[in-house]
Amino acid sequence: MILTGLARLGRDAEIRFTGQGEPVASLALAFNYGQKQQDGNRPAQWVDAALWGKRAEALAPYLKKGGLVSVTLSDPHIETYQTQGGERSKIVARVLDIELAGGGQRNEQQPRPAPTAQAQPPANYNDFDDDIPFVSLNWQIRRHLI
Repeated sequence: MILTGLARLGRDAEIRFTGQGEPVASLALAFNYGQKQQDGNRPAQWVDAALWGKRAEALAPYLKKGGLVSVTLSDPHIETYQTQGGERSKIVARVLDIELAGGGQRNEQQPRPAPTAQAQPPANYNDFDDDIPFVSLNWQIRRHLI
């Protein structure tokens, strides 16, 4: 089965390497579903996902908690495991495709770029540069512009 949708990252991506040196990024994905509850939030289904290969290593710095991603998951299934409190279960899957969709928290340590001064448009037609490539005005149109 294939699952595709928008999800929020529940924590920063954790990158590890297999014994053969292949990178694996662990992701906690929250998929919202249903109607808003009384507290104003929609319920979420959590999925533990793994992104493999060079793409995992390249994207890990950008996969931060709170970020919105579009993902395609392969073979989502339920795994059970034992804890001190008893048996638990979770949904796990492998990431086939992932795209950053925005919406993450800005890191306040990064300086914002300074606004650039924008060129002011010419006040009238005579102020335009005559060396505009690939443009020629018909004399009748030019007569109406002046």
